[in-house]
Amino acid sequence: MEVIMKAPRPDNVSQFRLFLGLINYYDNKLNPDLAAALKLMLQLLRPLNGFRARLEGRSDVTADAQHVTWIWPIGERDNQPPPSRVRSSGAAPFLTACAGLSQRLHTESLSHEHQNRKMAEGFNSGVYPISSKRLTLDNDPNSKITEFLTNCEDDQLLLLTKFYRDRLEQAIEGVARLCLMFATCDHIGVKESHKVKEIADSGNLADCSKLLLNLVIEKGPRALRVMWESFVEMHRGLPKLEKILKELPTLGPDAFVYMNIPQGLSEVPSNLKDLQQKHKETLRVQTETLRVNTILIKEKVKIFQLVDRYAELTVISTVRDRTLVEHELLARGRDHEEWREKHLRKELEKIRTDQLFQSSFSQRKFKSGSSAAVSGVPGIGKTTMVQKIVYDWATGKIYPHFQFVFNFKFRDLNTINSRINLRNLILDQYPYFGNILRELWKNPEGLLFIFDGLDEFKDSIDFADNRRNTEPQYMCTDPECWCEVSDIVYSLIQHKLLPGCSVLVTSRPTALHLLEKADISVWAEILGFVGDERKGYFNKFFEDQTVAAAVFKHVEENEILYTMCYNPSYCWILGLSLGPFFTQRDRKQQQVPKTITQLYSYYIYNILKNHGREIENLRDVLLRLGEMAFTGISKKKIVFRDGDLIEYNLQPSQFLSGFLVELLEKDESAQSVVYTFPHLTIQEFAAALSQFLTPDPGEIGKLLSEAHSKEDGRFEIFLRFVAGLSSPQSARPLVEFLGPFLHQTTCRVIDWVKEKVEGQIGDTQTETGKRKLLNTFHYLFESRNKALARNTVGSAETLSFRELRLTPIDCAVLSHVIGLCDTIKHLDLEECFIQCEGLQRLGPVLHKCQELSLYRNEVGDSGVKLVSAALRNPECKIQKLHLSGNALTDSCAEDLASALRTNRSLIDLYLGHNKLGDSGVKLLSVALRNPDCKIQKLYLYRNALTDSCAEYLASALSTNQSLRILSLGSNSFTDQSVPALRRLILTCRSLKVIWLERNQFNSNGKTQLESLQGSRPGLSVSV
Repeated sequence: MEVIMKAPRPDNVSQFRLFLGLINYYDNKLNPDLAAALKLMLQLLRPLNGFRARLEGRSDVTADAQHVTWIWPIGERDNQPPPSRVRSSGAAPFLTACAGLSQRLHTESLSHEHQNRKMAEGFNSGVYPISSKRLTLDNDPNSKITEFLTNCEDDQLLLLTKFYRDRLEQAIEGVARLCLMFATCDHIGVKESHKVKEIADSGNLADCSKLLLNLVIEKGPRALRVMWESFVEMHRGLPKLEKILKELPTLGPDAFVYMNIPQGLSEVPSNLKDLQQKHKETLRVQTETLRVNTILIKEKVKIFQLVDRYAELTVISTVRDRTLVEHELLARGRDHEEWREKHLRKELEKIRTDQLFQSSFSQRKFKSGSSAAVSGVPGIGKTTMVQKIVYDWATGKIYPHFQFVFNFKFRDLNTINSRINLRNLILDQYPYFGNILRELWKNPEGLLFIFDGLDEFKDSIDFADNRRNTEPQYMCTDPECWCEVSDIVYSLIQHKLLPGCSVLVTSRPTALHLLEKADISVWAEILGFVGDERKGYFNKFFEDQTVAAAVFKHVEENEILYTMCYNPSYCWILGLSLGPFFTQRDRKQQQVPKTITQLYSYYIYNILKNHGREIENLRDVLLRLGEMAFTGISKKKIVFRDGDLIEYNLQPSQFLSGFLVELLEKDESAQSVVYTFPHLTIQEFAAALSQFLTPDPGEIGKLLSEAHSKEDGRFEIFLRFVAGLSSPQSARPLVEFLGPFLHQTTCRVIDWVKEKVEGQIGDTQTETGKRKLLNTFHYLFESRNKALARNTVGSAETLSFRELRLTPIDCAVLSHVIGLCDTIKHLDLEECFIQCEGLQRLGPVLHKCQELSLYRNEVGDSGVKLVSAALRNPECKIQKLHLSGNALTDSCAEDLASALRTNRSLIDLYLGHNKLGDSGVKLLSVALRNPDCKIQKLYLYRNALTDSCAEYLASALSTNQSLRILSLGSNSFTDQSVPALRRLILTCRSLKVIWLERNQFNSNGKTQLESLQGSRPGLSVSV
């Protein structure tokens, strides 16, 4: 019923047919005779005129109009609330009601008599042709799309469907209306439509859309035309489908010629076949294994087969902000939750790595050569993805139309300090090409160039610089031309050098703005692991699946760790740090890390335990290493050279022979030695650790404040680590090898955190202020300092995050901080979009809040169960509870009523703008009848209430001695309920104010209710 109630109102006959199909799909189990009745309805739709006469003239159809409350029972129409029940005696009343709508739709279309005649002919023949005569192009907002489809021949429509097939499968995934429309239009057989329905009901929406497209293609041109016509009619509210349709008019005259060309294996000239085979074999050998660092003494690096270790990532065919103003891991961790939700709402299109070129995703669909950009935060798997692409090409799995693939890392290109040409650039890496490269230049369409890590390129490539197009010294149009490396990359991407070739560039989001003016055909972003992909990583990481299951269970139960492990590198750190707790008998389970600081402490601990004896004065080495790491964060630097090590008195030999090789990663592919931390967060942890190892803390408070003041968030994880290391529990593993942390430093860090929390807790008027307060709560969470939390947060009047989107990880942190306090006077989470998932994290501490504001959070009925549990808590302190605008139905009413019967603290209950209905209020009335009920204010406005519940309310409140304010506005009460409402007002002696505005009383009913205004002192009746 909910799906039917939310369906859009049809504005034409085609949309009306879709609605009938929707009803048939969802309601035939409740009404077995409905299918036959709807079939009659569809038959009656075919004639152009006399619809109502034909219907009324049928002896088997009774015009029982009195049983039909609404002609269009879908949500609120013209400010009228929906009925609580759609009453029906068989199919006849429904058909009679629909007749009026159908007649109106036909009447509205009479002004286009010629078009309607053609439409009627289409209905009678069972064919729904897309034609310019079917729709008035001048007035139709979809006219260009319709015109394009009208001009398509049958074979072209088939090509179009196959070309967009992968994207269409995503676009219609879970759109039951489409399946139903075909079932009612006789374009899919009964058996097939039942099969589609069966798969849809099982929840396997991907298979459902695949099957539907298969069936439509099999049925031929007529079914294809119906399908595309339906797409045009129903695309509103379906972003993926809308995106595809908007592309159609832009395809150009050669689109179908291109689509008809087989995209298979391109013919390689005979003189290049041996070379191609050698090149593929070379690349296969280079990419078939994956090197993974460990923390073991004997086996510092493990070698795995790529195909065994590679974990599939979710890649989306769009890119978020080209610039980034927050710490990347934090921003993407938070955004990941938002984008996951958008994916569930079907707004994101997934793209496979074999669709980056020559696919419907490309903006240069039918031009030779294209450039693709793939974005991803550090550690997300860009380089590994490139390795997999190269491996798959070399083994013949993808991109057979590329004859040769050349893969370069920008980090390697940094070593080139003089002018060079493309020919020598290739020969430096692939010397066996020799003089044959000139043959390759003749067919640039067969070449793919990959450039990995734009963010690490030392030179800047300005795609907005017009000098590259006008001044010879910046132009590179010949592969034999000598120029700067940046000019070669620019010219390949912009199709000025070897026009027709394809280019793939990867980059961190922070450098993506460099490509804004570039000629990029496909933008994509690696979203990382989504859902079960996380679990799949741990299953591959651990050979022992029992250990894998135990580690993942711990991660899954810890929202902080779970959210962050969308990133493969973070999963790797989790695996190394948590593994020993589930494999070594001497490790106590209760010590398993629960914060990111504890996690990284054990990561370093494991390295020190395995390699600590190889280096003298570990404390001093880690101090200097951390100082270098801090400088790197300050300058946004992640790659270090020998000169950097010398500056901090760190000998490179220490990294090659000792444990620090596990902490710092040397990239052996570079021609000059460089060092980088395995993950940005490890660099940040080393920088934080050094603050506790220095013999003189100096002005650490000033250092932390300066770091905190940086608007771009580069120090955010660093600050969380510093706060976390002030906790003895987090520091304990490291003290064993590094000695005790300076007490003076710990105290100053705690004082700094206290100062920041106290200063920020009253500054929540702006979004920036709220975000900063949330960050300080993360400091408290990492510090695990109960006294600090009580002294700062416990005395606060209000914790307000109103209108700041909170993710489950934010809610987990908030829950922990509140849990350390005795009482929170007011927790304001209005419009924070926490939903039931976020509320689950807050569940254990909700009872501590005296006022709890959850207005418009989409917590739903399941969320109310969590709130009800808090109300039942013997220590519950909730006095005011705001649950308005949360899509609550009568399903949650019994649970809430049960909680109200035992709760003794609640006095104000806000339930407005929900869908409790009469049945929900009847259940709540039982709790209101309880003489111990303390409710003083009850808000039930806009809850689809009718006369049916008035008597229950009056009876329940007749004995209530506490209720002072009752809001029943914007419902569907009529004069029929006036006697019950008058009795309610007169018998509930404590009532001071009752609101009844925007109901359906006539003037007489209003007069009767308003006459009670002066029946006792202070009583206010608003009608």
